[in-house]
Amino acid sequence: MATEPDPHLSMVRQVTPHTPEGCEECLRLGSPWVHLRLCLTCGHVGCRDSSPLKHGRAHAHVEQHPIVEPMELMEPGETWRWCYAREAMA
Repeated sequence: MATEPDPHLSMVRQVTPHTPEGCEECLRLGSPWVHLRLCLTCGHVGCRDSSPLKHGRAHAHVEQHPIVEPMELMEPGETWRWCYAREAMA
């Protein structure tokens, strides 16, 4: 059975990270983060769900920008995207 492509992929743009050094909100607050997610609609950099404040998810819901990818790759050649709206890989 074929899986339908994620309809939110149409929101993906060529973006530049606003704050490549860390989570935008955590940097302002002085809060720690665990791994970073790049919004592929606007370039917002937020922390992932295992971080205390989950700014990546908050941004996705408030701004309606659901598609993110990791800022730091775990393995060479690793690429993936996550859709917060569908709670699935995009």
